[in-house]
Amino acid sequence: MTTKMGIREVVRNFSELEKYDYVEIEDKKTKEPKGMFISARLAKELKDIIEKKAKERKKRQQSFIDKYIGAFEVEDRFKNKTIQEIKEMKAREKYGE
Repeated sequence: MTTKMGIREVVRNFSELEKYDYVEIEDKKTKEPKGMFISARLAKELKDIIEKKAKERKKRQQSFIDKYIGAFEVEDRFKNKTIQEIKEMKAREKYGE
């Protein structure tokens, strides 16, 4: 069973939560959702779903990064140089010494 309860209702009637599998907690004045209560029975399932989604998100991010690994090659003359040294080299090439 599911229901909506106000914050004060939850505090005053905490034992009421045991009757429900899912309780949406909202601010009664603004009708803004403040949280939810999930019964212990459903908590493990929800935790598994959240972990699965987190793994998928991480995998997507990793595959996005992997696309660009090795995409850019650094010329040998720029290897082991600082940004400032590279800028100076490029300026000398463009404008001469």
